[in-house]
Amino acid sequence: MKLTNILAATVVGLSVVSCSNGQFQQKSSLATEVDSVSYALGLDMANKIKVNFDDMDQGLFVQGFKNGMDSTNLLIESKDINNILRTFFQKKQQERMKEMQEEQAKKAEVEFGDNKKAGEEFLAENKTKDEVKTTESGLQYIVLKEGEGEAPTASSRVKVHYHGTLTDGTVFDSSVERGEPSEFGVGQVIKGWTEGLQLMKPGAKYKFFIPQELAYGAQQRGQHIKPFSALVFEVELLEVE
Repeated sequence: MKLTNILAATVVGLSVVSCSNGQFQQKSSLATEVDSVSYALGLDMANKIKVNFDDMDQGLFVQGFKNGMDSTNLLIESKDINNILRTFFQKKQQERMKEMQEEQAKKAEVEFGDNKKAGEEFLAENKTKDEVKTTESGLQYIVLKEGEGEAPTASSRVKVHYHGTLTDGTVFDSSVERGEPSEFGVGQVIKGWTEGLQLMKPGAKYKFFIPQELAYGAQQRGQHIKPFSALVFEVELLEVE
C-alpha cells in the first residue's frame, strides 16, 4: 500500500471512530445510512491495513489515535510521522520485490537451467584463449583496438557503436546495423557494460563476453535474450562526455 493510502485510511478512521469521555463506544446495530457507511469505511480501512501490515500492534494503533486526538503523551513527534511511515512501507515494498525476484529466479532456473549451463561452459572455454582477459568479476574481454585519453567513470555519459550477439552468434541488437551510435550513462546499463566501458579510452574497440550475472540474470529480455544468457558485444567507444 502506498503511504498516501495509509494516511488517507487513517484520516478516514479518525473521522468515523466515536468517543465519549475518551472511551470507545461499541454499537450492536446500524440504524442509519451514515451508520452503515461509517462502519463500512472502518472495515475497509482495517482490511487494507491487514493486507499490508499484518503484524500491526492494535493497542499502539488505538493509543496513537487517542494521543493524537488529545495532543498529549505523544511517543513520537508529529513532524516525524510521514518519515516513519514512508521509510517502513518503502522497506516492506523492497522486501516484497526481493521475494518476487527470488521466486522468479527459482522458476527460471528450472526452465532455463540448460541455458545457464551452456553459457558457463562457453565462458569457461573462452577464458583459456590467449587473447582473452578476465576481470575479478568474471567479465571477459579482447582488446581489438586501444584508444587514447581518459577512460569514462560510472557517472560519465558516452557515445558508442556496438554489436550484440548471443554465444551462438544470434544478433539481438546492433547500433552498427542501424547505422546510428547510442548515447547513455555508464552507470545506467548492465553491470558488464558499466565495468567494461571503464576499461576503455576514446577510440578503443573491445569485445566483451559478459556472464549472465553481469547481464540480465533470470530476466527475459526481448525475443532472443532468454534467462541466464551470456552475452557477447563488440563495443567501440566514440566519445566520453
